[in-house]
Amino acid sequence: MLADARGRNGKSWVLGMAVALGLAVSGCATVPDDPEAREAFEETNDPLEPMNRYFFEVNYALDELVLKPFAGWYYIGLPDFARDGIRNALDNLKSPVIFLNDLLQGEPGRAGVTLGRFVINSTLGLAGLIDVAEEMGLPYHKEDFGQTLAVWGTDEGPYLVLPFIGPSNMRDATGLAVDTVSDPFFWIARHYDVEYLLYIRTGLDVVDARSRNLQTLDEIRRNAIDYYATIRSLYRQDRSALIDNEDDEDNEE
Repeated sequence: MLADARGRNGKSWVLGMAVALGLAVSGCATVPDDPEAREAFEETNDPLEPMNRYFFEVNYALDELVLKPFAGWYYIGLPDFARDGIRNALDNLKSPVIFLNDLLQGEPGRAGVTLGRFVINSTLGLAGLIDVAEEMGLPYHKEDFGQTLAVWGTDEGPYLVLPFIGPSNMRDATGLAVDTVSDPFFWIARHYDVEYLLYIRTGLDVVDARSRNLQTLDEIRRNAIDYYATIRSLYRQDRSALIDNEDDEDNEE
């Protein structure tokens, strides 16, 4: 659920459905009259909590029944170097979207790093399978349009749990839609009628990301008093760190 997989193609329809549903029921959220309860309500910024908890449980069931077993087989069946190669290639394919958002955020230095990584890893790194750029001092970082909106002062809006996707908010849901249509590989696949490659890419992205969080999510669930609230808090912390470019600080240490 914390996996860094952001869907393409089919997920755009799911995203639109979830956002529309969220907007439709948002006016029905009841704000508590008690001052303390009202403060807690506003702090969680989750006026759609009943709907969110429903989708959270649906996503959790699908994860337990389908995604987690596949991720376990993937983790056991492939050696570390193979899984690392797949992750490197998937990250490399995200470079155009990251590059665009670097520019939109007014970060030419980070944009240069992203462009350099893409050129180096696409050539010397055998289509991105080997992260040669990392060894050359060009570390990977994440950027998306949700972060770009945050950099320019857009409020996150109410918390959302999107079907099949997981934790989000109105700002990040909008960013996901923009990232989907700004990805050149999306349009290339559509032009050459090979959209199935997008589904394969998304499937690998989701399964690989989930396989890297098998133990972490199990431990979070075992130790959490309220698993839903814990995931909500962790999502916000993770997004805040990405918006503040704390990945750069980690790389400097």
